[in-house]
Amino acid sequence: MEGVVKKFMFVNRKAPYGTIYALESLEVVLISAAFDQDVSLAFLDDGVYQLKKGQQTKGIETKNFSPTYRALEGYDIEKLYVEKEALEARGLSEDDLLVDVTVLSRAEMGALMEEQDVVLSF
Repeated sequence: MEGVVKKFMFVNRKAPYGTIYALESLEVVLISAAFDQDVSLAFLDDGVYQLKKGQQTKGIETKNFSPTYRALEGYDIEKLYVEKEALEARGLSEDDLLVDVTVLSRAEMGALMEEQDVVLSF
């Protein structure tokens, strides 16, 4: 029996290192994509740092997993959304990010979340 495709949005609010949330989110995203669901990722608050170019993790002895975001396209995960206000508050722009994203205002992001079947926050 064919499964129904559900819209899954993974909301990333935490800085990439110091907690396991960012890495766990990425793993769950890849698993969801393997089941042919409609997967999107949203980056809000300090989550925008997960996509920042030039991450240096040697000093904290943690594997830099940011290149994994570039591999998402290979899994047909191309819906990456970043909250405009979160970028601006941290002095970042789209040019500072590793991957192509769609920048949305807080209101647009809220509307997009309303359309999802499942929203998981990390």
